[in-house]
Amino acid sequence: MEALMALLVGLMIAAALYLMLSGLLVRFVFGFTLMGNAINLLIFTAGRLTYSDPPLINPGQTILAGQTANALPQALILTAIVIGFAMTTFLLILLARTFDQTRTLDADQPPFLCELPDTGPLASNINIPEKKG
Repeated sequence: MEALMALLVGLMIAAALYLMLSGLLVRFVFGFTLMGNAINLLIFTAGRLTYSDPPLINPGQTILAGQTANALPQALILTAIVIGFAMTTFLLILLARTFDQTRTLDADQPPFLCELPDTGPLASNINIPEKKG
């Protein structure tokens, strides 16, 4: 089972890298999200896939009775999910702002390298001082 999960994680990371290096910013956001999910799956797999008892100490004992589950990978994954959601939201807002300024999301297009005047729907909410000189 671990070999199957390792193959799946490798496939997800390869697909995420392909999307992130494509040059389109929308694909970058999808690749970033896929990469986060692949890393979460990797951490989950590293924490063992076999079932074991919860880490509870029985009354009258001072140590664990036997092999128990590791709660650390689960806590790390929950934290990574929240951080990944926040980063994806930030990237989507940045994507909207980039499109508002350049009118393209393709990094290979010439307009991507220079800004257009603030005319989009987001421009009315943001006060940017004009450049002098």
